[in-house]
Formats: sequence, structure tokens, C-alpha cells
Amino acid sequence: MRHDYDVHRQQAEEIFRAWGMPDEKAAITAEILAWSDLHGHESHGIALLVEYNERRQTRPINFQSVPKIVRETPVSALIDGDGGLGHHPARFAMETAIAKAKSAGVGLVSVRNSGHFGALGYYTTLAAELDLIGIAATSVFGIRVPPTGGTKARFGTDPWSFAAPGEPGRPFVLDMATTTVASGKVRNKIVEGQQMPAGWGMDASGKPTLDPSEVMNGGFLAPLGGTPDGGSHKGYGLAAMVNILASCLSGSTLITDPMHSRQPYGLDVGHFFMAFDPGLFREVSDFRGDVARFCDDLRSTPPIDAAKPVMVAGDPERKVRDERRANGMPIGPGLHRRLKSIAADVGARWVMTEPAPAATATK
Repeated sequence: MRHDYDVHRQQAEEIFRAWGMPDEKAAITAEILAWSDLHGHESHGIALLVEYNERRQTRPINFQSVPKIVRETPVSALIDGDGGLGHHPARFAMETAIAKAKSAGVGLVSVRNSGHFGALGYYTTLAAELDLIGIAATSVFGIRVPPTGGTKARFGTDPWSFAAPGEPGRPFVLDMATTTVASGKVRNKIVEGQQMPAGWGMDASGKPTLDPSEVMNGGFLAPLGGTPDGGSHKGYGLAAMVNILASCLSGSTLITDPMHSRQPYGLDVGHFFMAFDPGLFREVSDFRGDVARFCDDLRSTPPIDAAKPVMVAGDPERKVRDERRANGMPIGPGLHRRLKSIAADVGARWVMTEPAPAATATK
């Protein structure tokens, strides 16, 4: 099943509004989820409504939250997310960092008392589109990854993103988890009743598994690098870096102590955003030209498979974006059923089309 972008976005907006989110905030949050799906990040798109629906019933989420700056300098700000989902405060934070970078050359913004906010690449792209370098990192709530050498989960996917302007319309945009795969992709496999590829995760005993339910029910996600021999200490170190930037700077609850939130409600997730002007060092046009040439040099590398040319960060997402703009946004039958059930439960308007009836067999 496929829908156009506007229908896809609108369905998410209708459910957010039914949950009590103000219209403007619901529109922003739905836009960010739809952007993720448009660029192929289904783990951070409309499928998250299933997880958000579960969380809102087990842990309070302030859908009327109003993020505000609580501490500020000409180049920095600390924002309190007011216990809501993270999309609205995260965009406010990156826009604040961008404004400071345009004024002072650099902007650093930390966010506390927030929640999950979708794909980091959305926020760093905002900076790159304005000729700035953007960096973002976030702590998470779900804990599924042990430190190298450990037998207890201490980390989540703990992602970070880096974006830089280059050729117009083709910025370098790296958006990555510090695990082999994002937990949302494992969750989507459960929704669609599919197995995982090898190497995505382990069961509760630490043995590799292809069953996503074993990972999400007491098992572990594989850290970037997989095993100590494969370099899992690198993913471990990056995850620690993310948490220092996102949680220790903002004063958010540490991921190593997730059940003792310092806030009265919400998930108390922390974020970090940075935007800075390459013009501090050289002419921006020259910088962009070098980034564009560097990326083109990488793309020109002879590929192993002629049918699969070498890409750089941001290329795969743009390829998916162009295809989906032309042919619509796909949605699996399992997710379609769950979203329709959520909408019905809260009285949200249903705007998506229904699947075509199965053809009747004839002799």
C-alpha cells in the first residue's frame, strides 16, 4: 500500500491531535515523522505511533508541553522540553543553535526533560541547508546494549548525526546509531511478522538470534562492531560520548539510572545540538566546493558491483526520497492495521486508504 506524502503526514497529525497535542505542535511532529519515512527511515517514521501509544499508557507524556529556554549566552542555550515528545523542542533547539551560529559563528544547545524525537538527520539537515555544519546527539529511554565485556545492558541505540553543506541539494548527512541497527527496525520486523537479518541482535543469553521478539523481550541489540574482536569497543565509546553530550551536559537522567527520573513526568531524555559557520575558517563557497569535490571523488570509486555504485552519506536517503515522491509512501499491512486501531481507540479521523480486497480465485 502507498499513500502520498500529505496523506501520510496528515494521518500522524490526526492521531497526535486526538492525543491532546495542540494543532501547531501536532503538525510539526507529524512533519518530522513523515520526513523520516520519505527518506527511508521507517524505524523513525509513522511506525513510532505504535510505540508512543504504548508509552503514553504506561508513563505520562505531556502532549501540551511548551519548551522554554532556562539558561542562555550569546552562543549557547539550555532548553527544558516540559516532559513531552522531543520533536517540537528538538526543532526549537536546532533553530536556536542556527540563529546563534548566524549571529556569533557558533551555537550550542542542550535539551533536558524531553522525549524521543525521530531521525537526527532531519535536524542536522536544517543547518546544512543554511550553509552551516550541524551536529546532533540524543540519549534514549530504551536500554538494550551492554558495554564491551559486560553482561548487562547499559546503553540504547544512542545515535548521533553530522551534516555539512556541499553541492546544492546534496549535503553530506550522516545519521547513525551506535548499534548495528536501530531498535525501530527490529520493532518493525515484529509488526510485519518477519525475521531479522543475521547480526542485528542477541537473545537474553547473549546468543545471536534472527527472532526480533527475542531481542525486544530481554535480549540485546548488537553494538556497532558486534564483538570485541570486531571492534565493539568503538560503538561502546561512541555511545558513551553521546550520553555525555546529551545527558551530562543537560542534566537529564543518566541512561545508567533510567528508573529514577529527576522530573515529575515524561521520559527526561536529553539532546545536544550544535551549528557552526565554516565561514569562521574560510570562504563558505570554497568550503562547499571542497565538500562537493570530496564527495564526488568518493562516488567515483570503482564499485565491487557495477550495479551498486559507491555512495556517500545522504545519497541513499535522497534516492529513496525521489522514488517515494514519485510513487507514494509505502506502509505494510501490519502497521496499517495497528494505526487504524489506534485512531479508532482515540477517535482520530482516518484519512488513509484501505487495502484493495484480495482477488477471488476462479476456476
